Amino acid sequence: MKARPPLKFLLARLLGKVLILLLYRMRIKGRNHCPRKGAALLVANHVSYADPLLVAVASPRIVHFLMSRTYYDIPVAHWFFKAMGAIPVSGRDSPKAVIRSLEACRKVLEEGKVLCIFAEGTVSRHGQMNSFKKGFERVVQGLDVPVVPVHLDRLWGSLFSFEGGGVLFKWPRRLPYPVTVAFGPSLPSSATAHQVRQAIQELGSESFRLRLAERETLALEYIRMAKKHPWRLALADSSGRSLSFGSALAAAAGLAKALDHEIDAGRNAGVMLPASVGGGLAVLALTLAGRAPVMLGLALSKQAAAERCAKAGVTTVLTSRKVTDRLGWRPDRPVFIEDLPLPGRWASLGSWLRLLVMSPERLAQVWAPRASRDLEDVAAILFTSGSTGVPKGAMLSHANILSNVEAISQVYATLATDRVLGVLTLHHALGFTATLWLPLLLGLGAVYHHDPADVSAVAALAERFRPTILAATPVMLAAYLRRVEARAFGSLRLVVAGADKLREELAAAWLDKFGVLPLEGYGTTELSPVAAVNIPDVVGSRRRQKGGKVGTIGRPLPGVTIKTVCPETWESTPEGVPGLLLVKGPNVMKGYVGDPASTSECMRHGWYVTGDVAVIDDDGFVAITDRLARFTRIDGEMVPHRALETRLQDLSGAAGPAFLVSSVPDGEEGERLVVLYKNDCDIESLRSRLSEEGFPRPWIPEARRFHRVAELPIAASGKVDLAALKAMAAEAERRPGG
Repeated sequence: MKARPPLKFLLARLLGKVLILLLYRMRIKGRNHCPRKGAALLVANHVSYADPLLVAVASPRIVHFLMSRTYYDIPVAHWFFKAMGAIPVSGRDSPKAVIRSLEACRKVLEEGKVLCIFAEGTVSRHGQMNSFKKGFERVVQGLDVPVVPVHLDRLWGSLFSFEGGGVLFKWPRRLPYPVTVAFGPSLPSSATAHQVRQAIQELGSESFRLRLAERETLALEYIRMAKKHPWRLALADSSGRSLSFGSALAAAAGLAKALDHEIDAGRNAGVMLPASVGGGLAVLALTLAGRAPVMLGLALSKQAAAERCAKAGVTTVLTSRKVTDRLGWRPDRPVFIEDLPLPGRWASLGSWLRLLVMSPERLAQVWAPRASRDLEDVAAILFTSGSTGVPKGAMLSHANILSNVEAISQVYATLATDRVLGVLTLHHALGFTATLWLPLLLGLGAVYHHDPADVSAVAALAERFRPTILAATPVMLAAYLRRVEARAFGSLRLVVAGADKLREELAAAWLDKFGVLPLEGYGTTELSPVAAVNIPDVVGSRRRQKGGKVGTIGRPLPGVTIKTVCPETWESTPEGVPGLLLVKGPNVMKGYVGDPASTSECMRHGWYVTGDVAVIDDDGFVAITDRLARFTRIDGEMVPHRALETRLQDLSGAAGPAFLVSSVPDGEEGERLVVLYKNDCDIESLRSRLSEEGFPRPWIPEARRFHRVAELPIAASGKVDLAALKAMAAEAERRPGG
């Protein structure tokens, strides 16, 4: 006969269940993956101190927990944890004590019971998943026990989480607080910490989609924010123009109405405007009108712009005369934003009265009757840079952009007092999401200057508005480091670098001068755009939790899963082994507009194939090693171009990028390496030093494969134009002596 649990255990479990049901509104997914009988090890992420109770209530079985001895020994709670059958352990325990705790865990499993371990070993203090300890591998070693991944979502911000820096002493956002507990398919007992962490991340991607089901589309979310904070600064720029959230909504609604007469029914519209109040209003107006803005660059030729418009089915382009005069051409069917009628005094007064007295739902009916109500509708079309070929138009849905905004705000802990300094163009994916939609949806102010290279104007704007957040490319950061006074950027608390690799010395120099360390992130247009970020470390009462690691792109955002695979077999690579980088999550685009073939090429079973080669370390940090296209197979080995470039750069002592490596077909070897360089240097000396440092001989190109060029194909953002590089290398090799 099966023994019944002790009465004190049942009472403790009942008390815990009552507490959870009072404080939380639980959604349980995949409960069937938890075995109904027999031993099982549950491995979960750790977001709050309520996690054990949540898992206990969500599980169909009685669960025993491995927990921190620090909390187990708290006098007022010790009886409860002991009654629940918790097993205490501490990092300060002696090796023998740790072994005893692990043996106690193993005994639970040997008795056919269910054990739960929070493999991070501590509650997250920064909202991201920490590295996984490998103790659970030892617990199940030699046992035939299923390992069930468990993901807890939406707890960041709850009473028992560290959001805001503390636990308990904060006002709850909602009661009961929504939470999702997801159980995944079991893994074998031989699963590594890396594999289990990966499985929990994938559960997190699915759980994040459930968050979005409670959200509204961009237009409706903005209307709610404008209703909540009508007087707060929303948009400003260096021209002196500024608008509050309420004024921006009223202006965008009027603009949307005027555009109905300019744009064909059912069509989207191109936007060719700088980062400015006008550019932001144009995007917002089109969104209120239920049209997806097709973002066009400000340095395009007329033919290139026409090709993008044709692909996206666009016939009308919103722009300004200043933009077209600078370009020297006009779209075939332009709508100049300065020509559109502005509301008069009485109309503006009426708009404000509506804003103040109407509900958000009624405002949406009046000002955005045709705005999309479906999160999966296309919200914007942004074109890729074309650095690897022909630019493609990534269709981003409302859900894509919302998920990115929510995840970014979670890990960077944005504040109501934050202001964003917008120097990236709006057709740049990071500029579009992080400097436009993120502040609009979170109630932050955004201040813009149309030319990031105009350093003095950017500095003046920063001194005037005191922004706290800056997103920029490493090239921009280098320019600001040289030419901006420290006081101008004294208000910045968060600086994020993207689009190219952030050099350690640049980050260190920024910290020394401005007192803020730039943090490298990673993304692509297809990912809306952010996939992974470094965040500031958090110092707890006993230890520091790492949020960033030098030389990496950080960890995946909440809801985003990253893995590396062998490009030939598509099997996952172990931690520490480079592989092709794949990304899954609610931020992955719907596809390329008018290009199903390219969409199929880059999507594989829900994973976006980035084309980058990366390595994931045992802490979960990701480091990009190169593009897959930037490897050359020589003598059966893949030679990384970036490794050769970096070493040549270091050996030459050049201040800026001076070397790029490519490859061309070779009749005998299949491929051969080619080096383009732009400064005077002693090629033979460089080759000798590479050899002395142990570079394999096939990795060192012959001297005649080094070609001097006037300029390297590197964009202002710092990104290498790989298509142009390939063409230049081929042309150099065709020249006499090549």
